[in-house]
Amino acid sequence: MTNNEIVPGFDDEKDESLKIQLQKVDGLQGCLILYLNGYIDTYNSNYFQKRVSKAIEKGFIKLIFQCNGLNYVSSTGIGSFTAFLKSVKPRGGDLVLLEIQPKVYEVFQLLGFSQFFNIRENLEESVSYFKAGAAESVSLFPKVFACPICSKKLKALKPGRFRCSECKTILAIDNGGQVFLG
Repeated sequence: MTNNEIVPGFDDEKDESLKIQLQKVDGLQGCLILYLNGYIDTYNSNYFQKRVSKAIEKGFIKLIFQCNGLNYVSSTGIGSFTAFLKSVKPRGGDLVLLEIQPKVYEVFQLLGFSQFFNIRENLEESVSYFKAGAAESVSLFPKVFACPICSKKLKALKPGRFRCSECKTILAIDNGGQVFLG
C-alpha cells in the first residue's frame, strides 16, 4: 500500500532531507506507523508537520513514529512532536516514539521533553500500548534490564538514579523506562 492510498495527498510534497513511509497497523483502528528517515530541523519541520497533520485529519490518532532512521532532531523538530501530541490527545489518541537513536534522545532529554513522550524499545510494545488503551497503560516498573557497561541484569522498581551492583556505574532510568548513564 502506498502512502497516498493510506492518506490521500500525503506524498504530494516531497523533501529529500526527510523521508516518511506509512504503514497501517492491522486490527487497530486509527493506528499508523510512520517510518522516519533523515532529519528534522528548522527548515523541514513545517513540511513534516503538514504531512503528519494530514494523517491526523484522516483519523489516525494513534501514531507510532519509528525513529531508528532519524539521525537528528532540532528543538523545532521536537516542537512538531509536541504539536502532534496536543492534536491527538483530545481525540483520545497518543503517540509513541520508537527506537530513538541515543544522540536524538539526548536532545529530547536536554530540552526536558523525554518525560512527556511515550518512548518504547520495540514495535510489539508500542502496539500493545495502544491495544491496552493508552489511558490504562501497562506500568513499566519494575523493569529488568542489563547494565550498559557490564551487562549485569538489574531491576529498577521506579524511575530515578542508582548504582549498578556489579560495576558501580551510576545509571538513571526515566519514566519511559529508558536507561542511560547518570
